[in-house]
Amino acid sequence: MSLRRARSVDEYVEWARQAVFEVADLRDCLEFDMEDLARFPAFLDPLQEGIQALYDAMKDGSYAFGREDLPFMDLAGKYAEEIPFHTLLKQINETHRRGLDVGRDDA
Repeated sequence: MSLRRARSVDEYVEWARQAVFEVADLRDCLEFDMEDLARFPAFLDPLQEGIQALYDAMKDGSYAFGREDLPFMDLAGKYAEEIPFHTLLKQINETHRRGLDVGRDDA
C-alpha cells in the first residue's frame, strides 16, 4: 500500500497541526483512564515533543524536508498499536522523506 503524501504546503502543515492535536487528545484520554493503567506509556512524552518540534519548525520557517525518517518515527513504529493516528504520522513522514505530491498532468 502506497502512502498518500501531502499535495501542498498548507496540507502538510495542517497534517502536522492535526498530529499535535491527536497526541494531546491521546494524552488526555490516557490521563482520564489513569486508574486503569498500571503506568503511563513511556513513549508518549517523546512522541509529543517530537511532533510539537516538527510543527514549531514549520511555523517558524526552520523546517526542511529530508531523506531520513523523522526522529519520532521509531517510537511511532514500535508503538503503532497504541497510537490511533499512526497512519497520519506515516503520511507526514512519507511527505518529509519524498516531498510534496505535486502530481503530474499526464493528459
